[in-house]
Amino acid sequence: MALSPRLEVRQSQGLTLTPQLMQSIRLLQLSHLELNSFVEAELLRNPLLEREDGAEPADEAAEAPERPAELNAAEDTVDFSDRIQSADSIANGYDTEVENVFPDQSAPERLTDSTQWNERSGGDGEAADIDQFVAARPTLSDHLAAQAGLITADPAERLIAQFLIDSLSEAGYLAVELDTVAEQLGAPVATIEAVLLKLQGCDPVGVFARDVRECLALQLREKDRLDPLMLRLLDNLELIAQHDLTALGRAVGADREDLLDMLAELRQLDPRPGRAFEAGPVESVVPDVFVRPGPGGEWQIELNADVLPRVLVNRTYYASVTKKTRGTTEKSFLTDCLATANWLAKSLDQRAQTILKVTAEIVKQQDGFLVHGITHLKPMTLKAVADAIEMHESTVSRVTSNKYVSTPRGLFEMKYFFTTALGSSTGEGDHSAEAVRHRIKQIIDAEQPADILSDDTIAEMLQKERGIEVARRTVAKYREGMNIPSSVIRRRQKRALVAAGR
Repeated sequence: MALSPRLEVRQSQGLTLTPQLMQSIRLLQLSHLELNSFVEAELLRNPLLEREDGAEPADEAAEAPERPAELNAAEDTVDFSDRIQSADSIANGYDTEVENVFPDQSAPERLTDSTQWNERSGGDGEAADIDQFVAARPTLSDHLAAQAGLITADPAERLIAQFLIDSLSEAGYLAVELDTVAEQLGAPVATIEAVLLKLQGCDPVGVFARDVRECLALQLREKDRLDPLMLRLLDNLELIAQHDLTALGRAVGADREDLLDMLAELRQLDPRPGRAFEAGPVESVVPDVFVRPGPGGEWQIELNADVLPRVLVNRTYYASVTKKTRGTTEKSFLTDCLATANWLAKSLDQRAQTILKVTAEIVKQQDGFLVHGITHLKPMTLKAVADAIEMHESTVSRVTSNKYVSTPRGLFEMKYFFTTALGSSTGEGDHSAEAVRHRIKQIIDAEQPADILSDDTIAEMLQKERGIEVARRTVAKYREGMNIPSSVIRRRQKRALVAAGR
């Protein structure tokens, strides 16, 4: 058969991701901080968008005659936030109440004397930012730089000192080799070591150490406790970590009583002296959704309106400007702005409803956890939630990313409720991996010094108590994930505490 080209017509269906659809998908996984930044950028770029709670002052409106007076007409302004009230339908079928999705955010007047407030804020009518009056905590670098100026007056040594200060880690350790510093600065290694020796006397004591041993030695020297026994003890830090007091006593050459006293002194030292200083801005976690018990025993789900941006599409301004626009470029720009504004308002509406819908299903499936605690946390997957609410699994994954929910049990990331399942031999249903971790920690915390449990014993206890089918290696993995040492080290720790108590 000879090969020849031919023309065929076929019909098929496919999904094409438009730029706006891709942007809508991206909005789902943004945190509230990232979402607000995105909306702020759109508000600056698009003249047809306005914040619902951002009313203009009267004097500013008077100074802008080119904007029509109909701007403030409520009947001509499209508010997409009203659609979010339809989220009440999410609760149908399983007694979950969804209310106050976007409550009125009109803040009460807290200052009746506006003249006094304007005087405090500078007299320009703008509210003063309280963050401007909060004193910043000093950084470790600034704290040490101030001391370095008092330690040495030589310009070359000050340059070396500043270089060493900039090379410190957050814990206060020197993160660069002295040979590298000497090569970069073109100075003798002996000069670098001399400056380092001076800097090691700065506050907090222990900074500029190159390892844990040197950090502890600097603090002991400051207390005049760095004797030969202490030096030998610092040379065997690995035995201290293993809590092998017998081998440690032989290596140090001290009896048990002296050894326990020396270990007690080490516990009073700070192996990370730089952690007391602020390494960067600390951001508090703000919940995106509130889950509260209702009066009838149901759960009330409410979006945190304080962190959700709400925008209005001002069609009055669009109609007014369109009448005065003649050029094709200007008309095209206004049309694009209107389409973008409508898309953003609709996307924020859909994002809010999707978050509510996913949260409602999580609350439905994890009702036992909310009522009784972590021991009743059920195994749950993204697919199970997606099937229940008839959405794609990837959508649920994006919705639960970087989102937090406030419950009577505390503040949790939404991803926390999705855990793997461990089989049950009793037929009562699978157990959540997080609940099993919690039970393992409870068992270990209840250990007695004379009865330290191995991983095999813990696995057998879980099997007998609750029918949880878990292997020894799984117990070991969960234990190590919680930074709990092995049974051998725990036994040594218990013995050391008992001996110290005596």
